[in-house]
Amino acid sequence: MEINATLIGQLITFAVLVWFTMKYVWPPITKALHDREKTIAAGLEAALRSQRELEQAERKALAIIRESKEQAVHIVDQAHKRAMQLVDDAKDTARQESKRILENANEEIAREVSQTKEVLRKQLASLAVAGAEKIIQRNLDIATQTALLDEFVAEI
Repeated sequence: MEINATLIGQLITFAVLVWFTMKYVWPPITKALHDREKTIAAGLEAALRSQRELEQAERKALAIIRESKEQAVHIVDQAHKRAMQLVDDAKDTARQESKRILENANEEIAREVSQTKEVLRKQLASLAVAGAEKIIQRNLDIATQTALLDEFVAEI
């Protein structure tokens, strides 16, 4: 192999090209590659952070849903208890009202029975007096008749 001027010229040209490439071309390319690498790393980090935040938000959402369901069950239970209490209160009120009406009716019946007895007693006394008067009309005087009548009323 012979080393001649062409080979030396090619070596010099190649060395200049390598130096020029390393001095002016290579730094912007490596800088762009490093910037792109940083951008991709930041994007991956943001994606991971977003994924963690999404998982945390899902856990919070599930906790809120669970709490809401528990509150709903509690509210429904309270509504059932209140409804049962209202029904019981209404039953108690109805019982008390019916008892009061029954007592009033019994008192009214007792008054009417008493009044009816008194009326019947008076009518019976009148009838007895009238009958006795017819029987003994001429045999007794007025004082004796009044005494007999008072005695008869006292017995009735």
